[in-house]
Amino acid sequence: MIADVSSSLGTDFYLLDELLTDEERQVRQKVRDFCDREVIPVINEYWDKAEFPFQFVEKFAELGIAGTSIKGYGCPGMSHVAEGLVGAELARGDGSLNTFFGVHSGLAMGSIAILGSEEQKQHWLPQMARMEKIGAFALTEPEHGSDAVALESSAVRDGDHYVLNGHKKWIGNASFADVIVFWARDAEDGQVKGFLVEKGTEGLSTRVQTGKTGKRAVWQAEVELKDARVPAENKLEHANSFKDTSKVLTATRYGVAWEGVGHALACYEAALQYAKERKVFYRPLTNYQLIQNRLANMLAELTHIQLMCLRLGQLFDQGKMTEGMASLAKMSVARKAKQICADARDILGGNGVLLEYLVGKHLADMEIVYTYEGTDIVQSLIVGREITGVQAIAPSRRGQ
Repeated sequence: MIADVSSSLGTDFYLLDELLTDEERQVRQKVRDFCDREVIPVINEYWDKAEFPFQFVEKFAELGIAGTSIKGYGCPGMSHVAEGLVGAELARGDGSLNTFFGVHSGLAMGSIAILGSEEQKQHWLPQMARMEKIGAFALTEPEHGSDAVALESSAVRDGDHYVLNGHKKWIGNASFADVIVFWARDAEDGQVKGFLVEKGTEGLSTRVQTGKTGKRAVWQAEVELKDARVPAENKLEHANSFKDTSKVLTATRYGVAWEGVGHALACYEAALQYAKERKVFYRPLTNYQLIQNRLANMLAELTHIQLMCLRLGQLFDQGKMTEGMASLAKMSVARKAKQICADARDILGGNGVLLEYLVGKHLADMEIVYTYEGTDIVQSLIVGREITGVQAIAPSRRGQ
């Protein structure tokens, strides 16, 4: 969806760029230029060593994009279409950095913006927009992935505090975050609620997870709270059931769909450029019918997901996006994007697994995207519930 490469790489085959506003094109180009200039030349080393590039935190602050579509509080207040384009361009640059940013700007800041009190918004959002404070979002538990609503972390009111206990897993940014949005079940009414757990809270411990085969440059951690006392005012004022949690998840699921577009875009660009330059049996790969057929099918799928995400962004901006719409996009885009990345890896042959050719990294990262923020199966059941009116995910449980 980038005008300056459409003629050479065909990544905007249906001229979607013409449907964007000037502001949307500008923010898209700003992030793409940043990734081309700053991220892509150095990120492979961090990905290979499973190290987080902390120097990019300040660079994100300079871009002024944290908080994306949040209005006020020092946030950009951009359209949801622009927000999606930011995610796509960051993912095109590197999936790990996009996850870091998505957790901070989408999940953590989004939770506060959607569910926080005015005082909580005033305190946290301006600092987080400037990247002076970094956020994390702790929902997933070791024994509860797709069935997040069944979480076992507990919150017990004790005077002016809540006492929190629980164990979380796969929590991006948690090992260095200044504030963690921690989800726990209130012992009094059994409802899932959100709490702002600040760095240095007694009873809070984190451990970075190792051995990942994808998203290696973002640190995801196990988080444990043992009798951690959190001031009552740190409870998110409007987070009083899992339905409230789902409001945040639906918004961020939209962003994950755009992330798939970014990975697919990067791999299609890389595969087409490689096919033009690589000679096999004395001829460029582009001279072979099978390669042209594969590239054409990759472009068709890329165009499908670009169109789906653009339309979903328009609906989001109009206040018409439903939970099922977001899930349909995440499900469809992740599936198609993963195949585009796999086809690109195949076109590159053995070179496709080398970091310097990029597509192997994007394919590994897409495997993570395919699973997180709700698996393919769970997304289909959310859509199924919306179109049939029947809940088939699991029997009803307390807290829903």
